Amino acid sequence: MTDRYDDKLLDHFSHPRNVGQIEDADGVGQIGDSRCGDMVKVWIKVGDDRITDVKFRAFGCPAAIATSSAMTELAVGKSLDEAAEITDDVVAQAVGGLSPDKAHCSNLGAAALYEAIMNYVVRSVERGRVGCIASQA
Repeated sequence: MTDRYDDKLLDHFSHPRNVGQIEDADGVGQIGDSRCGDMVKVWIKVGDDRITDVKFRAFGCPAAIATSSAMTELAVGKSLDEAAEITDDVVAQAVGGLSPDKAHCSNLGAAALYEAIMNYVVRSVERGRVGCIASQA
């Protein structure tokens, strides 16, 4: 296994950051991959249109867990627009790159984060508090 993964990825897999759940989350997103059975769920807290906290739970291969962990580090402190622009490629680079057969794993964390942001935006609109509407479609 170690010859297939970069040391950064192995570190995030062995010591994932921000694992858990936020009980009073402002937004929640969940994404699964039917090809391999991986699943990632993300919770966010938002203050002043910035992500103040991110937690995740992932079920899947080392790459799915590691990229989800890296995504949380990339997202904390970012504006909603900035966080919505975190791409699969950015996440993959944060763990030292992924082999082509594992590249699909990097999209889970980024996609679940985007879903959580959109969930926050919808909730805000429903409550009459229209804040930042993320620019990524």
